[in-house]
Amino acid sequence: MDKIRQSLWRGLYAVTPDEFNTARLLEISARVLAARPAMLQYRNKLAHPALRREQASRLLALCRAVGVPLIINDSLELAVEIAADGVHLGRGDGDMLLARRAMNALGSGRILGVSCYGEWERAVLGAAAGADYVAFGAMFASVTKPEAPCTPLELLTRARHELESNVAVAAIGGITLDNADRLFEAGADLVAVVSDVFGAADPGKQAAAYRALAQL
Repeated sequence: MDKIRQSLWRGLYAVTPDEFNTARLLEISARVLAARPAMLQYRNKLAHPALRREQASRLLALCRAVGVPLIINDSLELAVEIAADGVHLGRGDGDMLLARRAMNALGSGRILGVSCYGEWERAVLGAAAGADYVAFGAMFASVTKPEAPCTPLELLTRARHELESNVAVAAIGGITLDNADRLFEAGADLVAVVSDVFGAADPGKQAAAYRALAQL
């Protein structure tokens, strides 16, 4: 568990876009992984289950080759099926305690992340359930979730001061290299980014810039 959890504390949490072209997804992800983000999350809201299974399995192999944890978004079933390094649950994605037990059953080092939006109470519940990180956002206007209300930076600070030290704090939503420093300064350990990394002209260079910004 220690080797995985040590990589959680600070840096880029790269999140894949909705991508049907598996070869393209793998090619871009490999470039991002070369910059050694803290974690990679597989997120594809539009793909059918068979494609999600294929993509997640192939991404897991890439992640294992470089020692970066792969987190599965929204689906505990898929995370367990491929024995991923972790699962990320949003509202309505299942019981946090059951997810914690399921991850533990896969072996030591499995990660549970929880979306908290702008809800402090959900962060407290997540930490109590054994979440390794709690994610707040959207922090800024987001292309991925344009309807999401913005979360105040003060919530990151509160989480850093009031939650247990073994619970990492993640920020998500509308994050770019121009505003990520504000999130780290406010208390975020991780910045979860989709478009500004995977949509960059050079995804690997962009991921490396986030790593430098986090002073890793």
